[in-house]
Amino acid sequence: MSGSASFQRAIGGLKARSAVFKALGHPTRLFIVEELSRGERCVCELTAMVGADISTVSKHLALLKAAGLVDDDKRGAQVFYRLRVPCVINSFGCIDAVLSRSTATAGLATPPIDEVLPTLVSR
Repeated sequence: MSGSASFQRAIGGLKARSAVFKALGHPTRLFIVEELSRGERCVCELTAMVGADISTVSKHLALLKAAGLVDDDKRGAQVFYRLRVPCVINSFGCIDAVLSRSTATAGLATPPIDEVLPTLVSR
C-alpha cells in the first residue's frame, strides 16, 4: 500500500481533528473551555471573566460550537454554554506535559537561535 493512498483515506478524519485543534488554538478559547469544564456559564459571565466585549466572546463561542466542543441553551434573554464533550479538558494535561518536558530539555537539546541561524543562512 502506498503512503499516498493511505494518507488520502485518512485525510477526512485528519481535517476534522485539525478543525478541533484550530478551535482550541487561541488563549481566550482555551480559557473558556477551562471555565466550562467547571460547569455551565452564561455569555455574560464569560464576558466578565475574559474582559472583552460580548461580540468578541460570542465569536469565540461560535467557533467552539462549530467545532462541536460546546452546546448552548437560550433561556430568555441569556444564552448558557456547556462543554459538549467534557473529556476535551483531559488533553490539556497532555499539552502541559509536553510543555514541561520541552522546558526541562530546552537548554540541553536546543542551541540558541543566534548560533544556528548563520549555518542555516550559509546553506
